[in-house]
Amino acid sequence: MATWMFKTPTVAEGPSGTGSRLFDFYKLDVGITIVKEDGEYYQARYLTDSQLASYQEVYRGGRNYEVNDATKAALIAGGVDVTEANFTEVQG
Repeated sequence: MATWMFKTPTVAEGPSGTGSRLFDFYKLDVGITIVKEDGEYYQARYLTDSQLASYQEVYRGGRNYEVNDATKAALIAGGVDVTEANFTEVQG
């Protein structure tokens, strides 16, 4: 059984700041949190700590997680914009 490094999906948001015309053209990649509730995966944004505790699984946006083959397959099949590109095999 392989181990995989899962990087959560991202979305480009912008403008990245104010006060300069340059910021109007620059976007930041922001991680999207993936949660599992009642056996289904969802994308979630701007959650509080108390909300996070209510989910079966939480993969916070902008972070990496080690997962097994079964979790990888479930995330890809979950319909939350997770693809093979979100995974890198962990050597070891």
